[in-house]
Amino acid sequence: MKKTIKKLVKSKIEIEFEIPAEELDDFLNEAAKELSNSLRVQGFRPGNVPRNIVERELGANKVMERGIELAVRKSYLEAVTDEKIEAIGSPKITVSKAAPGNPLVFKVEVDILPEVELADYVKIAKEKEPKKEEDIKVEEKELKESLDWLLKSRAKYITVLRGAKEGDRLEIDFSVSMGGEKIKNGESKNYPMVLGQSKFIKGFDDQLAGMKEGEEKKFSLVFPDDYHEKNLAGKPADFIVKINSVQETEMPELNDEFAKSLGGFENLAGLKESVEHGIKHEKLDKERKDWRQNVLAKIAEESKMEIPQILIENEADRMMSEIKANVESFGLPWEKYLGELSASEMEGKKQEEIELELRAKVMPQSEKRVRESLVLRAIAEKEKIEAEEKEIEEHISRLLQRYKNTEEAKKFVDTQGLREYTNEVIKNDKVFQKLEAFASRDI
Repeated sequence: MKKTIKKLVKSKIEIEFEIPAEELDDFLNEAAKELSNSLRVQGFRPGNVPRNIVERELGANKVMERGIELAVRKSYLEAVTDEKIEAIGSPKITVSKAAPGNPLVFKVEVDILPEVELADYVKIAKEKEPKKEEDIKVEEKELKESLDWLLKSRAKYITVLRGAKEGDRLEIDFSVSMGGEKIKNGESKNYPMVLGQSKFIKGFDDQLAGMKEGEEKKFSLVFPDDYHEKNLAGKPADFIVKINSVQETEMPELNDEFAKSLGGFENLAGLKESVEHGIKHEKLDKERKDWRQNVLAKIAEESKMEIPQILIENEADRMMSEIKANVESFGLPWEKYLGELSASEMEGKKQEEIELELRAKVMPQSEKRVRESLVLRAIAEKEKIEAEEKEIEEHISRLLQRYKNTEEAKKFVDTQGLREYTNEVIKNDKVFQKLEAFASRDI
């Protein structure tokens, strides 16, 4: 077999194959044997019918077509393996010469992972050194907010019979109507809220101030002009609200006793030190993530590559799946979400059109993701960075801890896919560690 590989634009290659007549004949024999498995000819067992009889019964063209399929598949797979071709997607096959007794000539055009001409990533990494723990400061306001959150998480709610005031926790029944008809999702029972902190439109909380348990009130408000649901924006609506309960918030005191009640702290000073330490590490983690993302984005922007469209399309598909999963994680079916967009932001458009528009919007981000992924891969290759088997196994073990055993995990997890994903996660993290090392020392 002869093969010639030619590079094309946009990270495509063309491989031209020429299979000698005698080799093609072997594939035709294999095709005839395969086809004879379903052939019933008197005097011959299935799978043992001579080729000439198979051609007579099914037609020579049928045998030739199958023989070419077998020849193309085997030749292409051997070429990809032998030449270490990183092919993407399905190949485009063009047969230019095929006849018994003659060589088989065909071409295969396929996308490949692009060559990346990396920017000077060492120089880019050194432009701004990532912050260290000693560089991170915790403001008094941040510490106070975190301690206040802890206090609120341990607050007690005491039912009172007085009129509601700001800061009280209420449970209400409400309904919202326009022109005598209830609006979509405009009704709820035992809805919890904190007076003065609710997400209702302006004026709603003011109407409830002073109301007691068991009281009901009717009032009208106008939705803001910039309200996110355009069909409601700027329009008046009628509200009916009943107060089911009014609860006063009793906050614990921030003292040594409170610190001890949380467990693991001897006094308030110990609690404050722990909270401050946690805030510092959260800020450090965010700083590190921001630094990594900014450095990667700049390297990707300044690197050169020809990205096959199929990679961008595949990433866009993944992003759409992520959006869909995120929407449905809040209990909102995807079709209902598209329907709500149709009724508000994209009024009048069909769900299929909306989905296409959403996909078009993610395309630029999709290309950015692909560029950055290819850059990480290229740096790992250049710096000879690999994930060790022990690291992969330990990472996977942590991920699978929520399952009772290996057999249960196999039911829900694509183990091969998880291994590949874990390998990439570990390699990418090592690349970032390498970039951080470049930034932190004078080399």
